[in-house]
Amino acid sequence: MSGWLEETLHRDFRIGLKIDRLIYDKKTDHQHLVLFENDMFGLVMALDGVIQMTENDEYIYHEMLTHVPILAHGAVRNVLIVGGGDGGSLEEVLKHRSVEAVTMVELDPAVIDLSRTYLRPICGDAFDDPRFQLVIADGMDYVTNCADRYDTIIIDSTDPLGPGEVLFSSAFYAGCKQCLAPGGVLVTQNGVPFLQGAELTRSLAALKPLFADTSCYLATVPTYVGGPMAFGWATENTALRRTSLAVLQRRFDRAAIETRYYTPAVHGGAFIVPRYVAELFP
Repeated sequence: MSGWLEETLHRDFRIGLKIDRLIYDKKTDHQHLVLFENDMFGLVMALDGVIQMTENDEYIYHEMLTHVPILAHGAVRNVLIVGGGDGGSLEEVLKHRSVEAVTMVELDPAVIDLSRTYLRPICGDAFDDPRFQLVIADGMDYVTNCADRYDTIIIDSTDPLGPGEVLFSSAFYAGCKQCLAPGGVLVTQNGVPFLQGAELTRSLAALKPLFADTSCYLATVPTYVGGPMAFGWATENTALRRTSLAVLQRRFDRAAIETRYYTPAVHGGAFIVPRYVAELFP
């Protein structure tokens, strides 16, 4: 591999990160997995040439993907994570002592092995937590046949390319709905709307017929260039998105978790989207 990883996710726009030290470079049964160090961003993981996370800004993405639904709900006990093999979302979910069980469905066991070996700065000891259960399976197959019910489902997926494409389909979202407990909430990663607007529109269009309340919220992650990143939101409980700042603050204080990006005020503000993003809503 050359001295730079050039990401080619977008047709007319490319970014590159310098490879200061290559750690892992392997084609698994499902994808091309690369891990390297960059002096500015720390550890960097890429799948099929697309940057998935970096050590120095992953907390933004993982905190907002997890704490927003958990604290809005207020009584989450069981969580399902689809994807998320780097362990960052898992580590954030397990900060909540009230969470009793977390199931992760990951397609590629090589990602889990890499994370256990090299990504301790991101996942810590999350994979060893007794509340955690790993299922190596296709996410679509899992939600289609799942008999369990979850208070929160977190779709920590790759972009809608290759093995991740099915995780943006109407059939997948319908499977997620049947896996949700009453009043549960589903959140998804939906890319950068300025560059991937059609992705957000398609996801929300697929979710809207299934749930009483669908929307998105935003966070700015430096590695995911092109503006703020969108997280899809879907639930039958229309009150969750309007959880007051006072209630969020009480829940956050009671949880006694440490965050670097998430705050209850940021939580509320994240649902206030600029006009160009609102215009993408179906």
